[in-house]
Amino acid sequence: MIKEFTEFSTEAILKTGDEELLKPYTVSKLIGLYTFVWVKNSEATLEIDGIVTTIKKDKIVVLTPNQYFKFISGSNLIVYQFNREFYCIKDHDKEVSCMGILFYGNSTIPIIELDNKESGKLDLFHQIFLEELDTVDTIQAEMLRMLMARFIITTTRLIKQQGGYDENKNQVDLIKEFNALVEFNFRKEHSVAFYAEKLFKSPKTLSNNFAKFEKSPLQIIHDRIVLEAKRLLIYTEKTAKEIAYEIGFEDASHLSRMFKKHTSFSPSDFRKQLKSEPVGNY
Repeated sequence: MIKEFTEFSTEAILKTGDEELLKPYTVSKLIGLYTFVWVKNSEATLEIDGIVTTIKKDKIVVLTPNQYFKFISGSNLIVYQFNREFYCIKDHDKEVSCMGILFYGNSTIPIIELDNKESGKLDLFHQIFLEELDTVDTIQAEMLRMLMARFIITTTRLIKQQGGYDENKNQVDLIKEFNALVEFNFRKEHSVAFYAEKLFKSPKTLSNNFAKFEKSPLQIIHDRIVLEAKRLLIYTEKTAKEIAYEIGFEDASHLSRMFKKHTSFSPSDFRKQLKSEPVGNY
């Protein structure tokens, strides 16, 4: 069953339901909405940005509107979707603290693991959510926004705990801000120095804050650039030169070298490979 809330004055949209809510995505396309896919007690197979992923039970996958998504299989899912008009992640980040971690993090797909205790809490939350969707009154919109904020806060806490984030709040905030800055600037700015300056840090200090994580600031920037190049190669007809220009490279050979270092293919060879192998192996 799908339940939907819309607000005429703001064009806000909120949807919740089971796997039926994902049926429009049987062909890969931009998901267009902030999306949570909660796999309850079976498993689901999804294609996200050209990569096929099987999600086991008791996990939540978090998707950002600019990701390409295809629903392959899955049952007994709980799905939440909403647009910026319903709840603006950027404007409310001081409240929910999810920018750069849950949404707009980097090229890694956020997957949250739930134990029995957390799963039980979110089950109760879902029931309250459904009840509120059926309660049409003057405060329904604000109640639904409050519930979504609570859900985002809860899932952000869980992913912080599971992601090895340092308990030092300043360090976590720095990493969040860096990831968000990369998301909104990677098409024009490719150097660590730019982001370090925006964060009032030296490049060395910024890199030191990432020392305990798997990737350096430069690797995160390059990963995001390569991910965008892959998306454009897979889902558009743009040439390698056009893609390079769109991602901020005046010389297409610079992107080609970076792309080949990450994927073992040049952009043109990557596209040729797509014709001989199905999307989902990249």
